[in-house]
Amino acid sequence: MVTEIERIFRAEYGRAVAVLIRYFGDIELAEEAVQEAFVAAVQRWPELGIPPSPAGWIITTARNRAIDHLRRESERPAREVTASGDTTLAEEPDDMLRLIFTCCHPALAPASRVALTLRLLGGLSTGEIARAFLVPEATMAQRISRAKAKIRDAGIPYRVPRDADLPDRLGAVLAVLYLIFNEGYAPSGGALVTRTEMTAEAIRLGRLVVVLMPDEPEARGLLALMLLIESRRAARVGADGDPVPLAAQDRGLWNRELIAEGQALVRGCLRRGRPGPYQIQAAINAVHADGVTDWRQVLALYDQLFALTPTSVVALHRAVAVSEVEGPGPALQIVEGLSSITGHHVWHVVRAELLHRLGRRAEAAAGFRRAAELAGNAAERRFLLGRADADDAED
Repeated sequence: MVTEIERIFRAEYGRAVAVLIRYFGDIELAEEAVQEAFVAAVQRWPELGIPPSPAGWIITTARNRAIDHLRRESERPAREVTASGDTTLAEEPDDMLRLIFTCCHPALAPASRVALTLRLLGGLSTGEIARAFLVPEATMAQRISRAKAKIRDAGIPYRVPRDADLPDRLGAVLAVLYLIFNEGYAPSGGALVTRTEMTAEAIRLGRLVVVLMPDEPEARGLLALMLLIESRRAARVGADGDPVPLAAQDRGLWNRELIAEGQALVRGCLRRGRPGPYQIQAAINAVHADGVTDWRQVLALYDQLFALTPTSVVALHRAVAVSEVEGPGPALQIVEGLSSITGHHVWHVVRAELLHRLGRRAEAAAGFRRAAELAGNAAERRFLLGRADADDAED
């Protein structure tokens, strides 16, 4: 029973908060009331059974708790709100979209958008979010509190953007989900190679956005990208706990169900004919998910991606494909021309790998050591230092 309530909590928390924010226009009140409703569920449902409509029960109970709170505050008159017609599924999509776009409003700092999305839509506790991003709980609490205050004080509207504003605003939403996913799949710090709860939450929210905005191909592209990357998770960590590079992974451990779903989404995106960065990245990962990677196809896709988003990071990843098609020499020339990202450990990893393939072992070892110095993840640092030691031994 407790496990089932936890599942309902994860599935319905954001929806209930969204509905109550529409009722009362108060994020703090909505959160507190929904949390109290779930506490009541934990107390009552084991004895009475789960109601036919758990979401409706939670929303109605939370609404009543919120009204009780308002009545107790003499300076704030309670607004009598009836549930008739307000808890129907027909209104839920707009409520959730309003909440998603409010959490990801461009007036909020990027880190605050991530934290608020996980708090209000995911129902994660402040402690859970703090642990995921390796900051003190008090720091994360302040970050979330400031974001809520910014929404209140700046009068950020609780609404879906106008059609003219939607493309830019949707981009901010998808960027937040991808940040959450990446922090789970390749944590920026700590000892773990992956954090499965974070990738699972990003995928869950990605599915939600696709349901709420079914005509947005970039939303489908991001979901496909996350599913295809996540499909490799079981092969990404070795028995020693160290990360395993893509080329060395046992493809038999890849999750074929996630691959099939991701590739189907990619095919659907291709039929729409409205390519975007997430769709192209998903297509690249779909090629990797085939039996053997077709690097010429990957390079062609990176050419298309670079034409859309000509950034140094895309150029760096394109260089990896160049090394597979044209050799490490031409790829190294590309990498060494990307001076704007030499402070990023991945630049040093790619460069060191190319130097290794060219037989320049001492330079490769120095590159791997510099990458280890810049990496925030303990397991990745250990792996990179191992590569450096191996190159030193061969030199």
